[in-house]
Amino acid sequence: MPHNSDVTASELVIRPATPADAGAIAALYNPYVRDTVITFEYDEVTADTMAARIQAVLDMDLPYLVAEDEGAIVGYAYASPYRPRAAYLHSVETTIYLGHEARGRGLGRTLYSALLDALRASHAHTAISLIALPNDASVGLHMALGFREVGYLAEAGRKFDRWIDVGYYQLSVS
Repeated sequence: MPHNSDVTASELVIRPATPADAGAIAALYNPYVRDTVITFEYDEVTADTMAARIQAVLDMDLPYLVAEDEGAIVGYAYASPYRPRAAYLHSVETTIYLGHEARGRGLGRTLYSALLDALRASHAHTAISLIALPNDASVGLHMALGFREVGYLAEAGRKFDRWIDVGYYQLSVS
């Protein structure tokens, strides 16, 4: 059996998420809430809250994917509406999170590529990602997948008693 750091993308299973995955997804996400400025959320989420979020994305016929390694969820990615106004219907905001043990092994690129493929098969025209800065790993992933930086907001958020800048990245998916 390979060591965790030796897992290849070919051993990774990417599948649609279901509300039953909510506990594992919340467990993966909550350290980001607790310990980082990567998410602007302040309070950890419960499995019930995460299940409702997953269902809401699925109800909008947008992709919500999980990456499994040996049966354990090690990452997730999804698309959600960019803004609620009708003219934004074909613009989606993309999100990806990986568990600590999954980072730096190419799994994020595999998972995100699957999300972008699902978006190309959907009504989406453009994918937009907001990245709390600095975050070299996320910026590098987005740039490697063809996103381009289209904007920058200085001091757009505040968490842990400091201001956080946000970069906007965009990719045409149609």
